[in-house]
Amino acid sequence: MSGNPRKTTSVRPLGPVDIEALRAAVLATPEDVWAAENAAKPNRFEALGTTRHIVFRFIDSPRDWRSSHDRPAWASWRGLLAPVLDGAVRDYGYAQGVFPRVMLARMPPGGVIHPHIDANPAAKWPHKIHVPLTTNPGVVSFFGGAERSFPIGEAVEVDNLGPHWVRNDGETDRIHLIFEYYDADQPDPDWLAPSLAAAR
Repeated sequence: MSGNPRKTTSVRPLGPVDIEALRAAVLATPEDVWAAENAAKPNRFEALGTTRHIVFRFIDSPRDWRSSHDRPAWASWRGLLAPVLDGAVRDYGYAQGVFPRVMLARMPPGGVIHPHIDANPAAKWPHKIHVPLTTNPGVVSFFGGAERSFPIGEAVEVDNLGPHWVRNDGETDRIHLIFEYYDADQPDPDWLAPSLAAAR
């Protein structure tokens, strides 16, 4: 079950994105909203540790990226998110680009995302993209076989199919907008279950 050959196998810089309006809204989000959204999140994976999330869009099944849904927060955040999403993916040139998963990830000081790969079938096809909204010099990410630091406002596609991890040794939160993106016009992979392909 191979990944999409268009995906990076390391990191792919996508360039600067205007995050100011989104960043301001994120920093103004009350703690009780973070707590409520994190409690209701669908992405509960042990590797994520103490990282909290606000999930805006999510897949219907871990087996298939082509079916996804808006979560309640999407309606009020869409106007802030859409320009950042569109700006980050402008160089892909997809006429029918789709964002199956969209979320904010907030890692506290001392937080760790443990080494893992995104193993479910729905993660193998879309591009995985990060846009840092806050960070500090103590944040270290491991993608594509190397430790990396991602600057604020610089979108980057990462290799989610290889081992990766993140550690925040700083004194402030690391908050990223993280999302997936794929070309709906690209032919489905041969390994996609026939029953799923037929249901498209």
